[in-house]
Amino acid sequence: MKYSELFYSVQGEGGLIGMPSVFFRTSGCNLRCQWCDSAYTSWQPENKDISVAEAVTAITAYPARHVVITGGEPFLQADALTQLCTALKAQGKHITLETNATLFVPVEADLISMSPKLANSTPHTDAQWSVRHERDRLQVEVMRQFLAHYECQVKFVIDQPEDLAEVQQLVAELNIVPEQVILMPQGTQLAALKEKQLWMVEACKTHGYRYSPRLHILIWGNERGT
Repeated sequence: MKYSELFYSVQGEGGLIGMPSVFFRTSGCNLRCQWCDSAYTSWQPENKDISVAEAVTAITAYPARHVVITGGEPFLQADALTQLCTALKAQGKHITLETNATLFVPVEADLISMSPKLANSTPHTDAQWSVRHERDRLQVEVMRQFLAHYECQVKFVIDQPEDLAEVQQLVAELNIVPEQVILMPQGTQLAALKEKQLWMVEACKTHGYRYSPRLHILIWGNERGT
């Protein structure tokens, strides 16, 4: 598999926030978010190599039951991802799969953490990727498949209050239960996150959504391996 990093920390986002977890970050992405906080998996992918067997050995060396497979976009490596998930489930691991929800492949997973990309993600300073990203960033039928077959959380990165209209449209179109919707502020600096969370929490109270801070940034700052 192509990967960027493997580390042991606590879940910083979503419904399992605070849970001790092993993170396996795959390399390579089919989108190019302008605010990507892991550009070493997308804009400049590191593409280190590891076999599935080596990944399983490294992951299971830590005491955590929870494993988070993230990226990049893990579903780009469908065959290897399927093998990895099957092997980890055989070891009794709880698997969260982080995905931009543009590709669907049936795998063994306990939680699909979808992060559909809103218009705020489109990289307008790069003409080629701007067109491709805007074309591919929302795949509603793929999202329907995940929602139909897995326990899901749907996590939206919010930058401005105007982003909420796009969230509401998708929630209505896909008939997503409000409790499955998680709003998370865009940013890697504490001041920006603090400013955004004030009005985002009010939006959650209005619509019945859930709010997620970025716990790893609150604890360690914008550092890799956390």
